[in-house]
Amino acid sequence: MNSHRFLTAVCSIASAALFFGGAAIAQNTTSPSKSDRKFVQEALQGGNAEVQLGQLAAQKATSEDVKQFGQKMVDDHTKLGDQMKEVARKEGISIPGGVAAKDKELESKLGSLSGESFDNAYIRAMLKDHQHDLSAFKKEANSGNDTSIKDAASQGEQVISEHLKMVEEIAKTHNVQRDSMNPDVQPGHRESQH
Repeated sequence: MNSHRFLTAVCSIASAALFFGGAAIAQNTTSPSKSDRKFVQEALQGGNAEVQLGQLAAQKATSEDVKQFGQKMVDDHTKLGDQMKEVARKEGISIPGGVAAKDKELESKLGSLSGESFDNAYIRAMLKDHQHDLSAFKKEANSGNDTSIKDAASQGEQVISEHLKMVEEIAKTHNVQRDSMNPDVQPGHRESQH
C-alpha cells in the first residue's frame, strides 16, 4: 500500500512538472550545435521508444504497478515528445520517425516474454534507460549551446529524474536488482525522452 501511495505522489509531481514546465521554454538566444541537433533527434527517437515500450507494458505486465508505470511512460513521453518536436521545428531540426533499431530489438525481446519474466525485464530496461537518459539530459541542460534546447533538456531532466525514482521503487518492490541485467534483454544505450 505504501508503494502505491508513493507511486501516486510521484506521478502527481511529474505531471505537474510537465504541465507547468511546458510554458516555460524560453526564447532561443543561440544556434543549435551539432551535438544539440543530435541530442534532439536521439531524444525524439528515444521518446518514441518509451511510448511503444510503455504501451507494451500497459498491455502485458502482470503487476499493477508495472502496468501503471507503463501507462505513465506513454502519457509523459507523448507530452515530452510534443514539446521537443516544437523546439525541433523552431530550430530547423529534422524530426525522426519511429525508433532506433536497438529499441525495436528490445521491444521484440520484451514482446516474447510474459508474466513475471516480462515485468522484471521491463523494469531492468527502464532502470538502465532512465539512468542513461538522465545523464544525457543533464549534460545537454548544462553544456548545450542552444538556449531553447537546453531549457527543454532541463525540463525533461526533471521528469526523467522522477521516472527513475519511480522505477527504482518498483524494482525494490519486485526485488529486481539494478545491476542484474538479463543478457538476453538489454535496453539500448540511447537518449530518450522519459
